[in-house]
Amino acid sequence: MNVLITGGASGLGAAVARRIADDGGRPLVLDRHPPKDDVEYMQADLADRRRTELAVHGLARAAGGLNAVVTAAGIDACGTLCEVPAEDWERVVQVNLLGTAAVVRAALPYLENEPQGRVVTVASTLGFRALGDATAYCASKFGVVGFTRALAAETAGRVAVTMIVPGGMDTAFFDDRADRYKPGPDAELNPPGNVAAAIAFALSQPAGCEVRELVVCPSRDPSWP
Repeated sequence: MNVLITGGASGLGAAVARRIADDGGRPLVLDRHPPKDDVEYMQADLADRRRTELAVHGLARAAGGLNAVVTAAGIDACGTLCEVPAEDWERVVQVNLLGTAAVVRAALPYLENEPQGRVVTVASTLGFRALGDATAYCASKFGVVGFTRALAAETAGRVAVTMIVPGGMDTAFFDDRADRYKPGPDAELNPPGNVAAAIAFALSQPAGCEVRELVVCPSRDPSWP
């Protein structure tokens, strides 16, 4: 199985790439940075639609096609709407939402050539629950929820679509934040490998069977429900 993974150089994306390889598949990584693991990759900034499209086509053609896409890349810019610079705010939406759409749009022709091509988008518990000082992230992830549900309706019977909804994960996602926006010392965070296992489960479904939406979070995650 050839699986294109955005954000596959670190965090959840890297965990997904490792899981795909462990399961005998072929991870194809698209990221701004080279991955540490020995996997096929192309560099692209998801905020650059044209470069993103070229990278998707390049990876797909080099691999001889795509069986699935996992859109794991994501960024944040914490702060009130007036505090966060407009360029940073807009970049969150460009990467998380518009980048997701650009990757899926470029990949669909390859996926539709497969008996059961699959798309797995990565939303967030904050795609359902609004939080102060997170307008950019919430806007982008609420958008991913709507995009994924509409895509599932649009491609029904042709491409399987799953939305993964993770809670807090133990990744570098929080590292560059101000302390007030980091999880507290007692916070429970999910290892990204647990979420990668859920994604692998969705990808492993037989033709005609789809996991539409799946929430994966620590048992005491405060953002769900």
